Amino acid sequence: MPHTLTDKAKALIARPVLATLVTLDAAGTPQATPLWIETDGDDLLVNTAKGRVKANNMERDPRVALTVLDPEDPYNVVALSGRVTEMTNEGADAHIDRLAHKYLGVDTYPNRREGEVRLTVRIRVDHVAMQPS
Repeated sequence: MPHTLTDKAKALIARPVLATLVTLDAAGTPQATPLWIETDGDDLLVNTAKGRVKANNMERDPRVALTVLDPEDPYNVVALSGRVTEMTNEGADAHIDRLAHKYLGVDTYPNRREGEVRLTVRIRVDHVAMQPS
């Protein structure tokens, strides 16, 4: 069942704070990756490249978990679990540019590789845990 993100969770995710995404490999072993994140309503958006381990894991098994930890206050943390509902390359280059602006203050993502196909990943949040205010 989808979960509504609290204003506190949205505020933390709106900052240029890294998230850790956990996916499951074919054997069910967790694989964790730090990455950039943003919200779209109560959904989460992340970006990756086609063929990367996390992309392959999410294509096979849509269940994911994420943690966003405030580097200035380790007790300000949001832990989320949910499911990937969409992986698309449509608009994914513009999405990584938007994230690069948020996290690096630049207009264009500087680490593109030739031939790379970017993917925007939409995650429906099913559970949210946070420290009480």
